[in-house]
Amino acid sequence: MTYYNEAISTYKFNLRSSRLPQQNHISFQKKKSHNQHKSIYFSLPPQMSDSSRSLIPSFLYSSDHRLFQLHEPATNMTQHKAQPLRSLKTSSVSSNGQSFAIPAPNEKVELYSPAYFTACTVGGMLSCGVTHTAVTPLDVLKCNMQIDPSKYKNITSAFKTTIKEQGLKGFTRGWSPTLIGYSAQGAFKYGLYEYAKKYYSDIVGPENAAKYKTLIYLAGSASAEIVADVALCPMEAVKVRVQTQPGFARGLSDGLPKIIRSEGVRGLFKGLVPLWGRQIPYTMMKFATFENTVELIYKKVIPTPKEECSEPVQLGVSFAGGYIAGIFCAVISHPADNLVSFLNNSKGATVSDAVKRLGLLGMFTRGLPLRIFMIGTLTGAQWVIYDAVKVLAGLPTTGGASPATALAPAVSA
Repeated sequence: MTYYNEAISTYKFNLRSSRLPQQNHISFQKKKSHNQHKSIYFSLPPQMSDSSRSLIPSFLYSSDHRLFQLHEPATNMTQHKAQPLRSLKTSSVSSNGQSFAIPAPNEKVELYSPAYFTACTVGGMLSCGVTHTAVTPLDVLKCNMQIDPSKYKNITSAFKTTIKEQGLKGFTRGWSPTLIGYSAQGAFKYGLYEYAKKYYSDIVGPENAAKYKTLIYLAGSASAEIVADVALCPMEAVKVRVQTQPGFARGLSDGLPKIIRSEGVRGLFKGLVPLWGRQIPYTMMKFATFENTVELIYKKVIPTPKEECSEPVQLGVSFAGGYIAGIFCAVISHPADNLVSFLNNSKGATVSDAVKRLGLLGMFTRGLPLRIFMIGTLTGAQWVIYDAVKVLAGLPTTGGASPATALAPAVSA
């Protein structure tokens, strides 16, 4: 009988065969025992993590079970019967007293593991894609008010004009590029934010991460948004054209090829710099304000520690923190939002053309009340969806602790 003491987790198989093919990742020896059958122990590679181990079928885990046992009879027989699984009161123990049982896998995702960042990416994709698509009717009104303020003077005027000229279908224009574009943006935004937050916290160390936590939030969100906007920009260009030029195209399928034919691929990215100007400050404000607001709510408003709050309460805090953050986001990024809409709608237009057309005051105020309502609701809903995905994966909701505190469990693990 051979033992592999260096293993983290071990399976036990009682096999009749006198020889087994040797695997590349497992080395073992065999030794015949006195009762003419062998008990061979082998293990997973020591470097395999808990998250990797969870990919193995659950029946192979043996915290309180013994797997199939084949007995060799004293006489020559050609058939052997496999005895059923037998429950054991105690774990399998070797002759020297060391346990070789494999504990049942933890269903929760390990913090900062590849599975963790995957869950954050999926949550971001769903949160941004679903919410932005849901508010497409409000986006149609906002974009038209920004592009043609003389025709769409206010929310009421924009609503009546859209109904009269395009009918109810006009409020759904641009939904497909919105869904695809903001799903891609959300995946990069949230997934890379979580990665960058940990990366920057590791660089500065726990003490500085706690001391300068807001700078960690700002740097992480800005880094993530730079990449996210590259994914969003082509779909944003198509969306604005479809929503503000009714005769331009029906949607993504004909709008995207039309822009490429007339302006080339570069035409899809001509609004990238203004988009960065809108989205980077927006996202920095969104994440930093949310993180600090949620931490403040748990400290000052809710007497119960976050760990003791129920999941509905935690998700409610996520919505409240997200809505408050959304108000600040809308105000700080609104001038750039007007600029993006104007440039994507007008071929060959420049920033100075936008300022002349909308006016400096109009850049800051045109469509702002509608955008505050839209972004506040949208951001609150995004954080609820994102944190709900994390909760379903067995992860804590976002916020309520400094980066150093959040990293503590991973460091001590």
